[in-house]
Amino acid sequence: MNQTIHVGLLGLGTVGTGVARVLLEKSRLLEQRIGARVILHRVCDRDLRRSRGFRLPAGLSTTDPYKLIQDPQIKIFVELIGGIEPARTFILEALRQGKHVVTANKALLAHAGHELFDVATQAGADLYFEASVGGGIPIIKVLREGLIANDFDTILGIVNGTSNYLLTRMREAGISFHEALAEAKRHGYAERDPSLDIDGHDASHKLAILALLGFGIQARPSDIHIEGLRTISQADIQYAEELGYCVKPLAIAKQVNHELELRVHPTLLAKTHLLANVNGVYNAIYIHGDMVGSMLFYGRGAGQNPTAAAVVSDIADVARHLSRGVSSLIPLHRRQSHRILRLRRMGDIETRYYLRFMVTDRPGVLARLAGVLGRHQISIASVHQKERRAARIVPVVMMSHEAKESHVHQALRVIDHLEFVKQRTVAIRTEAPRAK
Repeated sequence: MNQTIHVGLLGLGTVGTGVARVLLEKSRLLEQRIGARVILHRVCDRDLRRSRGFRLPAGLSTTDPYKLIQDPQIKIFVELIGGIEPARTFILEALRQGKHVVTANKALLAHAGHELFDVATQAGADLYFEASVGGGIPIIKVLREGLIANDFDTILGIVNGTSNYLLTRMREAGISFHEALAEAKRHGYAERDPSLDIDGHDASHKLAILALLGFGIQARPSDIHIEGLRTISQADIQYAEELGYCVKPLAIAKQVNHELELRVHPTLLAKTHLLANVNGVYNAIYIHGDMVGSMLFYGRGAGQNPTAAAVVSDIADVARHLSRGVSSLIPLHRRQSHRILRLRRMGDIETRYYLRFMVTDRPGVLARLAGVLGRHQISIASVHQKERRAARIVPVVMMSHEAKESHVHQALRVIDHLEFVKQRTVAIRTEAPRAK
């Protein structure tokens, strides 16, 4: 007779509804595959009157989270309300009660991952979070289990579907950022307030989790350099295309000279890069390990079904452990890599830059721009002057050779105060394909 394992679900939003559906409608399939019977024992949400497209069995619902936390029958506590508090308090209390926890809460893990892991270890409980990064892409399991023998030097991710959709539509449809954002809202790909997505904060939470698993670094929010998409124009998309690049919203963790770079920003990718053809709302994570080389994990990074599938996968893992009377033997996170001594300051990173200047069309402008760049140790790889008939202000696009971030900022502070420069210069970093 298969063991019966009871689950308590906190949060009946989009993902929580998907999880409830799977547990109720696919119970027989899950039992066959897990070797244990998983029962949705109780569901908690503050609004139980809202229609969710299906009916919960009578007696399952409550508005009190502690009816899940303090119920001795519930062995797996699933947190899907998001945010830092009260989710942190509920998870910590559930762990201390000896319950195993499954969460999709990327913001909480980014801010308090080590605390949660420590309490889980002390309580002898599992803490699983596959759905926190990449939706249905099993990247957490890959880093915790599949690639455990690897030392990583690079993790690059397109981990925010909203941002990727906007840049894709700007390129494909030739529309502005604001037009693409309005379209994304109509299709439900962007929230009413999209700031968390388009300003890079959602991606930074996911990058913090990837850095924790890949490099053993618990980064604070202030440790990650973040830039959003608001400065990217249709002109930049077009010029990048002409130069053989596309603009992608990248989350970057890269080990360089015993330091770890952590940054989120729009990036020019050569069209030959593995991530260059990841479009629309899709996500992808690129990893380079010393044993496996380059790998790309691709799929839907959000939405009810992909994210719910990841949550249920975690529930299944915990249920298997419980049914066999063992705790998880997989460490919650890696210890800090012996090859990383510190986080790298943003001013010390080195890469190639795309620079777009909006200048008065008159003789001598190029020479003065090149002069300022040269004095700041920035070498120019190419120059493209985009002439416009009868236009007094014209764009000048330059690609640099590798340059130091601090030198670029110093140069642009000087350039943006020159009398012939009429708009703030747009600077976009590049990411080259790894040499084979």
